[in-house]
Amino acid sequence: MEGTLWGNLLHPVQLTGSGRPILQAGEVECSILDAVDLEVEEDPVYPILKAGLAILTTHKIIWVDEKSRRAGAIPLASITQVFPPKKSIKNMLAKPRLRLQSWVSSDDKISALGVTRATRSVVITLILRGKGLPDSFRGRLCELLRSREWENDVQQVNLSKQPIGQMGSYADADSIVEGSGSSRLKASMAGLSGILRKEQEEWEATDKSLQEAFQGLNALLSKAKEMVMLAEKMRVKLLAGSNPQSGGGNDMEMGSKQEMQDWLLSVGIASPVTKESAGALYHQQLSRQLADFVQIPLERAGGMIALIDVYCMFNRARGTELISPEDLLQACAIWEKIDVPVIFRQFDSGVIVIQSKAKNDDEVFARIKDLVVKTEALQTGVGASEAARTLGVAPALAKEYLLAAENKGFLCRDDGPDGLRFYINFFKEINPNNIFL
Repeated sequence: MEGTLWGNLLHPVQLTGSGRPILQAGEVECSILDAVDLEVEEDPVYPILKAGLAILTTHKIIWVDEKSRRAGAIPLASITQVFPPKKSIKNMLAKPRLRLQSWVSSDDKISALGVTRATRSVVITLILRGKGLPDSFRGRLCELLRSREWENDVQQVNLSKQPIGQMGSYADADSIVEGSGSSRLKASMAGLSGILRKEQEEWEATDKSLQEAFQGLNALLSKAKEMVMLAEKMRVKLLAGSNPQSGGGNDMEMGSKQEMQDWLLSVGIASPVTKESAGALYHQQLSRQLADFVQIPLERAGGMIALIDVYCMFNRARGTELISPEDLLQACAIWEKIDVPVIFRQFDSGVIVIQSKAKNDDEVFARIKDLVVKTEALQTGVGASEAARTLGVAPALAKEYLLAAENKGFLCRDDGPDGLRFYINFFKEINPNNIFL
């Protein structure tokens, strides 16, 4: 995010390429309202922020200016009071307002630690001008303030910093015993045997956690956050283990490590957009989240993926919050109206794909032309499989590129016993006036 809102008062929030806020570990979206104004009561220093997107999460209230791509947040830990709505005829006719009292620290920034180190308080008003449900937003905010979920996530993040199978600065408390005036390590934890014993205990705890999580669906859902953190720790350990000094190693072992990394990277979306949380903005926010999600798969697939493959990957990542094909199509159609780094494309044959904007057809056609002028290609032609290896895409999509290059006049086809093959098009270089020469 470039710049800040209200100076240092709001906490800065980074946005993705599609304009959605980047959430911290364990943070989940709960409610979204559009066309929300933000103002600080009785303080003309801070101008009114108009027509933004208000996103309520388990940790904070995020206000996003979709035009300038800037965002700021009010940590829920700083909110000391949510004022009830005033009951009067004037207020009944006016737009709904949500008034919050927050603590401010000595550096004129909303205190993320609540009253700790706070020097004063301010009243911030959210003026709800959109078509959302303000009562639902207010009720969900009060529930989150009572549950204080951000405190639990802070503890889990601190625990997740402990490396698996290693002893370091995150040693367990029971590994230190009180001595006469100083602390010393237990004898059972010293030496190589102590390291091996501690690693065995940690893996036994991991195995027990996995068994408990997979006993049933309810247990799995209750352990979801713990499983995501565990998967991240395992992924980091695998990445740290694959160093260039391994000297080649066992190819089978390296393949299994790569497969495990791919599985861990597809753990899922921590905070999927739902109709319950987004309301009337469901398809718009789903479109932005989908644009963010497909970035890594597009890079690995050569810049283009078939829509049916995206549908399967996206639903797998969303877990139980599945979407319908109609929702996916509507989300993709919105990309034309918002600034995202991907596009929705349909080939002449009817194949629908999602493509990165950085993927230039002219560049692809140039690579195809370089392929078809090679000696072997001049003799046998080029098929979808050869083009797929060169372009780094699926054979079905490579065939679409070959057909598109044919329509542009770069290639010509030969549909024979060996299947559909493409050759460089020399016909366009023939001069019709010298056709008999």
